[in-house]
Amino acid sequence: MHEEVAAYVLGVLDEEELEAFERHLDACASCQEELKELATLPDQLDDLKHHPSASEDDPPMSMSR
Repeated sequence: MHEEVAAYVLGVLDEEELEAFERHLDACASCQEELKELATLPDQLDDLKHHPSASEDDPPMSMSR
């Protein structure tokens, strides 16, 4: 995965980086595919923030392995 794809999806690129990435995206099928896969990530993160699924009794994920 390219870092720029995730940064683009999350909206953290500055204007210059955004323009450069969008030019790159026009010609890069790999990044276009990654973008499709990550497109729902902001909504998923927002849902988790507002509706956490873990109860207070559940151990953190790092401890559940």
